[in-house]
Formats: sequence, C-alpha cells, structure tokens
Amino acid sequence: MDIFIEFLPLWMFFVLALLLFTGYPVAFVLGGVGLAFALIGDLAGVFRLQQLSLIPLRIYGGTMESPVLVAIPMFIFMGTMLEKSGVAKDLLHALQVLLRRVPGGLALSVTLMGTIMAATTGIIGASVVMMTLLALPVMLERQYHLPLATGTIAASGTLGILIPPSIMLVIMADLLSVPVGTVFIGAIIPGLLLSLLYAVYIWTLCHVKPQLAPPLPDDIGPADRGEFWVMILRSFVPPVLLIVLVLGSIFAGFATPTEAAGVGAGGSILLAVFNRTLTWNVFVEVCQRSALTGGMLFGIFVGATCFSFVFRTLGGEHLIIEFIQATGVGPWSILSVLMLMIFLLGFFFDWIEITLIVLPVFAPIVGLLDFGGHVGDWEGVTQANVIWFLVLAAVNLQTSFLTPPFGFALFYMKGVAPPEVTIQHIYRGIIPFVALQVIGLLLCMAFPALVLWLPSYLLQ
Repeated sequence: MDIFIEFLPLWMFFVLALLLFTGYPVAFVLGGVGLAFALIGDLAGVFRLQQLSLIPLRIYGGTMESPVLVAIPMFIFMGTMLEKSGVAKDLLHALQVLLRRVPGGLALSVTLMGTIMAATTGIIGASVVMMTLLALPVMLERQYHLPLATGTIAASGTLGILIPPSIMLVIMADLLSVPVGTVFIGAIIPGLLLSLLYAVYIWTLCHVKPQLAPPLPDDIGPADRGEFWVMILRSFVPPVLLIVLVLGSIFAGFATPTEAAGVGAGGSILLAVFNRTLTWNVFVEVCQRSALTGGMLFGIFVGATCFSFVFRTLGGEHLIIEFIQATGVGPWSILSVLMLMIFLLGFFFDWIEITLIVLPVFAPIVGLLDFGGHVGDWEGVTQANVIWFLVLAAVNLQTSFLTPPFGFALFYMKGVAPPEVTIQHIYRGIIPFVALQVIGLLLCMAFPALVLWLPSYLLQ
C-alpha cells in the first residue's frame, strides 16, 4: 500500500493514458483524473481537498489572464478567413505556374504553398483539409503517383504547427514562461529546414523517376507577360505581405505576438475584401469555427491546469527528478530518452495532450542539464537550454500528425479525399516524410545554432 501511495503520480499518468484511448473529450479526462487522484490522495493522507481551491486561482489568475494566449483566437480567425476567402486557391495556382518546368513542379508548389500558408495560419486541420481539396484532385488529374501526392500534402499541411505564428509554440512558450517572440524566431530555421528537406526529396525522386510526377502542360497559366504579373500581384504578393506584417512586426520589436495576431486577423479580412469573397455568411462561419476551436483549446487548458496541480502537489516532479538522478545517465541520454518518448507518444496522442502533460514536467529538468558547451551561451537568448528543448519538441511533434494509428493529418486527408485514395496510399506516402522529420530533429540536436543563432542575432 505504501508503494502505491509513493508512486501515486505515476499512476496518474497510467490512468490518463488509458482514458485518453476511450475517445472521451481530453479536457474532461485531464480534469477528471486530476480530481479523482486528489480524492485518492486525500484518503491516503498525502493531499488535502482544501488545496483544490487554489486551482480556480491558477486558471483565472494565470491561464485566462495570460496576454500571450489572447493571440490564439486571432491566429485561428486569420487562418480560417484565409481558407474561406480563396487566397490559398489562388496561391496554389500561381505556384504551379512558377514551378511547372521543374521536376515534380506540382508537388514542389504544394510544399511551398504549405510553407507560406503555415506562416499565416498555424491550424493543422484546416491546412490539411484545404490543401487536400485544392491540390489532390489536380495531382490525380496529372496522374501523380498516389503515395507521393498524399505524402506531400500531409507533410506540407502540418508545417503550420512549427513555422510561426504557430498556436503550439504560443502554448509551449506560455507553459514554460519563456518569451514567445524568442520561440517564434528560434523555430523559423528548423521549420524552413523541414520544408527544404521535403523539397530536395521531391525534386530528387522526380528527377530520377519522372514518371511519378508528369509535368504540367504549357497551356496552363497566363497567356502573356501582362497576365503573368497580374497573377503574381493578385495571388502571390498578398499572402507574402501578410506574413511580413505579422512576423516582421514581432521580430522587429514593433508589436507583441498578441498585437501581431490582431494585425493578421485584420489583414485576412482585407484580403477577403480584396478577393471579393467576404460575405456575411463567410464572416459568420469563420467566427463560429474560431470560437469553437478556441473554446476547445481553453477547455483543455483548464483540465490540464487541474491535472498538473494535483500531479505536482502529490510530488510527481520530485519523483521524476529522483528517478533520473538514480539512473546516473548523462544529459544526452536523458534528452534522447525524452525525444524518443515524445516520438512514441505521437503515435497515440495529439500534440495538445503531449505538450500539456510532458513539457511542464520535463522542460525544467532539461534546463538544469549541462551539455558541456554544446548549447553554449547565446547573447540575447535567456534560458537557451529550455528554448532549444522546446523547439526540438516542436520538431518532434510534427511526426504526431503523420504517424499511424492516430495521425490526425491522415484522418483529415482521408475524410475529404476521393474514393480511389485509400488509407494504404496515405500510409505509404507519409513514411519518407516522417524519416525526413527525424533527420531534421537530429540535425537540430547536433547543431543547436539552427535554433539559437537567429534569436541571438536578432535580439542582441
């Protein structure tokens, strides 16, 4: 019985993992497990139910008052409005024209479009569904190899979780009390690195096996140079300009992430007006979807606050630290185990569960590790170890959207794909891209400058 009480925090994780598989809403599972173990702890004499009165103070005095989290609903609004306004559809057409003479040009245009839209949305479900509806029928019409087409769309659509302004990065930064602007800057090079790895793989594969990606016919696109520049000014420049306004204002120090999110939301409305697609029905639908998504996320915050409070009060953090110290392993072994654990959890859980459960517990531990000068001191970057670990976790969590059986990007794609596209095609397609994501993660681990150089340079 004493052993059960001593390891009560670990039983919390075990029960949580079991209940998450039931499909019950995550917010209720997190909060319910926290309250149940608070009662068990009270019966065992290691927790007092009066301590639960501190949870509302943490929710309303911490999570709900965080100015950083105010950015989330506005980023959601911006991404949803861009999807509904037709900006993405016009952008894909422009990129197809620009890259039609390159091997795998259509797949490369999808990758580039995913990169650009990632810097304006940060909503994975909307990005994958939108890109599947826009790009997959065209790729099927051009007789693209199905696994190549599905893998390219799924991988490119998930870049929004890493490339700023990412909702996941906002939540991570708030959880660990690190500057979200620094995290945004640190994630840029890793995000572009993944995009580059995708592009190199696609170009190489299509160069060696051109039959996998037949080229686009010459009659697609503008008839003359005048139409070409009109297309560029109408379809390519506006989303790029929005990126500059949102991210540039943050990096230049002109605006906080919350203020920049407001600029992005307003800019998306202006683009919809410019495209003549802003109607009252579109506006209402965008507001409703933004409210539902934001409500879901903040509900999970409430449940996670309850869970983490009970976990820490029961001594969970100290238990993990004691376990790590008892093993006697070095910092690299600890980091490798944590990365492997996040990778394996990604097969079964969404990034929200992994982020809210794993990061608050393990990030402080990583912050205390000594990597023997490998990370080093970067001028202008506080808590360099934590920033580095946070971006590593974000790169790692890219895989959680693509790895079966619970890769959400795969389900989003299958739900809107034509009947001839089977789940087997999708599974086969994502394998090389998951491998590329692991390569990107290893490069960021081996070369911390990929994460820390740009923040150090811009924040001096």
